[in-house]
Amino acid sequence: MAVAPNDAVLVIKLGALGDFVQALGPFAAIRRHHADARVTLLTTAPYEELAKASGFFDDIWTDGRPGTADIGGWLGLRRCLRCGGFGRVYDLQTSDRSSFYYRLFWPGPAPEWSGIAKGCSHPHANPNRDFMHTMDRQAEQLSMAGIAEIPAPDPSWAEADITRFSLSGRFALLAPGGALHRPGKRWPAGNYGKLAKTLMDQGLVSVLVGSAAEAPIMAEIKAQCEEALDLSGQTGLLDLAALGRGAVAAVGNDTGPMHLFSFTGCRTVVLFSDDSDPALCGQRGAAVTMAISASASMTVLKSFISPPTRTASAALARPGPISAASSAPVTGPSNSRLLPSGRVMETIQFTRSRASKTGAENAGDWVSCQGIDTMSSPAAS
Repeated sequence: MAVAPNDAVLVIKLGALGDFVQALGPFAAIRRHHADARVTLLTTAPYEELAKASGFFDDIWTDGRPGTADIGGWLGLRRCLRCGGFGRVYDLQTSDRSSFYYRLFWPGPAPEWSGIAKGCSHPHANPNRDFMHTMDRQAEQLSMAGIAEIPAPDPSWAEADITRFSLSGRFALLAPGGALHRPGKRWPAGNYGKLAKTLMDQGLVSVLVGSAAEAPIMAEIKAQCEEALDLSGQTGLLDLAALGRGAVAAVGNDTGPMHLFSFTGCRTVVLFSDDSDPALCGQRGAAVTMAISASASMTVLKSFISPPTRTASAALARPGPISAASSAPVTGPSNSRLLPSGRVMETIQFTRSRASKTGAENAGDWVSCQGIDTMSSPAAS
C-alpha cells in the first residue's frame, strides 16, 4: 500500500557527521517524494543546525539516542513515535539501535518502514548491503521503497557569516583530527605542520579546523607554522560549509568535515590509512582526490592540483543524481575510479612500508609534503 500524501513521515539519521552529510541527497529525495507530508527528522543535537538550514524537515527531534539506562528517555521516545501519526519511516541509520525503534510502536500498528528492521514493510533486501558505499546503499534502499532517483548532496543552502574569522586573501583548510578512538586514521601532526609552512611560503594561509579536543594537534602544527589560523572548537557545521566554498583547497584525514568540504566543490585531498575503506565510506564530489596508504613518500598534492588526463572527463561536471541501477562498478582510467554516480575520482595508491597500522606516531612521512608548490594554482580557476 502506498503511503498517503497526508500521512506524517519520519526520517531517522542519528550521525555521525560524514554519514549525515552523505544523507543530504536522500533527505532531499524524501522531501520531494512526500511534498505534501509533514516530515520529521529524528537525529541528535550536533546536526540540528544543519538540518534546520536545509529546509527538508518540518520538525527536528534531537532526542534520538537515549542511553541504555535512560528509562525516561526511552519512554519519551516511544511516546513521540507512537503519537507522531507516521505513515512511513525511512531509517537511514540502519543500525541495531534504530532498527529496535521499529519495536517501540508495539502493541499498536507499525507504520510502513524502510530499513533493515525484521518484519518491516520495505526492507533493504540486499544481503551484500554492508559491502556497498554508504551513498549507493542508501540509494538502493530508497529505490526499494519507491524513490528511484537520489540527487547528490548539495549544501549550497548552508550559509554562515565567517567574517568573524578575519580571513583575508587565499587560504587552505586543514582537518588534521578525527575520531579519538581511531588514532590510526590520522596523518602525523608534524607533517601537517610541514604542509602548512610550505603552503604559507606559496601565499596560502592554513586554516585549521576541528573540535576543541584537538587543540593540542593544532598547537603542534602552529609550532611549525605560526601563521596558521587555529579555529578548533570555533566552527559550527554551517561555518564549515561556508569555509569550504571560500577555500582554495582542503586537506585532511578521513573525518566528517572532509565530507562537507567535498560537496561544496572545494578541491579536496583525503588521506586514508588502513583504518578505513574509501570503497565503503570515501568522500565524493566534483574535485576529490583520495590518497590511500599505510606509508608513503609521494607527491599526492601535486597530483591533486595537476591530475592525470581523465578519459571520462565529461563526467566531472557537477555531480549528478544517483540511481540504484547505476551501482554496478564501472572501469575508469588506471589511476582512478569511476564512481557509480558517473564521476571520476583520482585515487593515488602508494607503496606500503609500514608494518603495522597502530598509532599515528609510527606513521612516519605517511604522505610527504613534496610537490605542493603548485597548490596556489586553483585561485586562477
